[in-house]
Amino acid sequence: MPRILFYNLVAFFLMTNTNVYAMQTDSGKYYTSPGGGRIYYEIKGEGYPVVLIHGFTGTSQGWKRGKLYGDLLKAGYKVVIMDLPGNGLSDKPHTDEAYANNAEAKDVMGLVSSLNIKSYDVVGYSRGSIIASSVMVMDRRVNKIVLGGMGDAYTNPEWPRRIHFYKALTGDDTSYHEADGLIKHIEKEHLDRISFALQQKWQPSTSPQQLAQVKEPVLIIRGTEDKEENNSETALQQLIPGSKLAYVPGDHGAASLNQQFSDSVLSFLK
Repeated sequence: MPRILFYNLVAFFLMTNTNVYAMQTDSGKYYTSPGGGRIYYEIKGEGYPVVLIHGFTGTSQGWKRGKLYGDLLKAGYKVVIMDLPGNGLSDKPHTDEAYANNAEAKDVMGLVSSLNIKSYDVVGYSRGSIIASSVMVMDRRVNKIVLGGMGDAYTNPEWPRRIHFYKALTGDDTSYHEADGLIKHIEKEHLDRISFALQQKWQPSTSPQQLAQVKEPVLIIRGTEDKEENNSETALQQLIPGSKLAYVPGDHGAASLNQQFSDSVLSFLK
């Protein structure tokens, strides 16, 4: 496994998981999905709603380690953060049904409905952008969308990297060493490996045809030091009519935390 990639993975895991609930408030609640699973979420602020969707093995609390969460609140937005199924304080189902057929995007939409939100913006990062992309094409209530840390790879339902990670997490492929750091982290932190495997197995893809129909404003953000494991951000921009592309300092683990990322998002949402 290339050293720089290993460090990027470790940095991302630390950003999303280390002491993730140290800053947790008493505002946390649970939404029960149609499938019966409990989804942990927090809502804060009184303004226009913005839903933040975390990345792979991350949690809602990872957003509090960066600038965006606090800056949105200071700017007067209502901020909704949640732990996707299999992560954080949410239930960790070991069934295909909990993740298949865009179940995670439907959980986001179900939570929004339960909060009586009629219109909202979405910010996703890394795998959170993949889920946000599904929400974008499924929910007419979405106003603006930010896709951070993602290229066009997820538009391929047979994305080799996704399949390799799934097989590595299930133990069917021990030769895919890019997953070694991830697996060590999961074991060290006693995270739910089966849930993560199912998330990779049923990770949704949004087709180029679906993206071509998007009419809402979309901002794609990529770190200047982010590698292209998720393929090309410029190719993704070309697939989404009228979308904008911005670069901020940092690798995959750090880009979403810095002030430039927050400034780019806030400028776009305004």
